[in-house]
Amino acid sequence: MFDLVEGKLRDLGGFSVRRILPSLAHRAVGPFVFFDHLGPALLEAGSGGVQVRPHPHIGLATVTFLFDGELVHRDSLGSVQAIRPGDVNWMTSGRGIVHSERSPDSIASRSQGIHGIQSWVAVPITHEDGDPAFAHHPAATLPTVTPPGVRITVVAGEAFGATSPVEVLVPTLYAVARMDAGSSLSLDARHEERSLFVVEGEVRVDGRPVPATTMAVMTDRHAVTVDAASAATVLLVGGAKLDAPRALEWNFVASDRAAIDGARDDWSAFPNARFPQVPGETEFIPLPPRSRPEPTAL
Repeated sequence: MFDLVEGKLRDLGGFSVRRILPSLAHRAVGPFVFFDHLGPALLEAGSGGVQVRPHPHIGLATVTFLFDGELVHRDSLGSVQAIRPGDVNWMTSGRGIVHSERSPDSIASRSQGIHGIQSWVAVPITHEDGDPAFAHHPAATLPTVTPPGVRITVVAGEAFGATSPVEVLVPTLYAVARMDAGSSLSLDARHEERSLFVVEGEVRVDGRPVPATTMAVMTDRHAVTVDAASAATVLLVGGAKLDAPRALEWNFVASDRAAIDGARDDWSAFPNARFPQVPGETEFIPLPPRSRPEPTAL
């Protein structure tokens, strides 16, 4: 059995994303508390492309994975890293970090596609006040598994007998399955919570259609069969259930709402020891009023 979660379009200033999590029916799946589907879209030459100004995070890890295009990540640790299709950027905020995500300078001279997933993983309570960190993993370092007609890349955590080099703090399921028309895939029940997001293609889960750009969230611990009627790309997402409920307000995630109040106060006084500037950048996204708690992404 599973629930279907349809995304809602959100304008991030010049481009739109489809926001899947959090939803009214499912606030999280495993440690994943936020899931945006960006694109596919064409960024016209000279448009400026994606320009997400510096903004803060606490209590989470941001996970960026692209199918098309390129983005440049910068953060207050001094990290500067381009991400391209198949790579993984994993930024752990801990007690506080600031970062930006922008299209490369080449967008000025040529049009570029953009298509990807931005997700947030809540860190365990024991790590909410930990040190911030950033890690980049090129596509070639991620393990692949190839059942008949399917190519699976294990982005983070463990799946299908393979383990990603991305360091995770709780059991995690994050894998991309590219399926040929007519192929099938069995998703076992070893992870406590599981979901399947159809990026593109015609897919059935245990015989029930799951439309493209929709997430199927499993509601029991039974293995399910995924059948592709056409060539399809699906994401398998989940892992261990959260160790406690989380509050999510703007770009902050915490098990204690007082921590979010403190982060709001500190960001209103940016820059400071907790939220320093991103080297080379002076712009930033101001703290929104509480009546507008929409998260910033990427």
